[in-house]
Amino acid sequence: MVIGTLVIWTIKFLLRPANPSGEFTRFFLGIAPNLLGSFLIPFGAYCFFNGRDNMLARIFRLQSIQDLRFVCMLGFGLVVINEYLQLIPYFGRTFDGFDILFSVAGTVCSYFLFAQLQQRYSWQSA
Repeated sequence: MVIGTLVIWTIKFLLRPANPSGEFTRFFLGIAPNLLGSFLIPFGAYCFFNGRDNMLARIFRLQSIQDLRFVCMLGFGLVVINEYLQLIPYFGRTFDGFDILFSVAGTVCSYFLFAQLQQRYSWQSA
């Protein structure tokens, strides 16, 4: 998860501002933070809340497939809200429908991968 965050920051703060040549490269660097960020949602929730007993940990506990669905849907909802907030000119950012599309792809991929890993290794909080 830490490596994923560092990769996202590298893309956002180093690679994108360098204005790479090539339409595909610019497109990929534009959607990559959303794709990777949404992919890391259940893994981040697991790392932050596994084995803890505070109020947030009780809400985001990943003991079942229903818990995983809840965390993925909530995380995706926050990503969509963040994207729509970019329509407000004050923030100086631009709305991009592809960011939402690739956030869906990242969330769906992470859901199935995390569910498979959870089933295989029976990850459960104590």
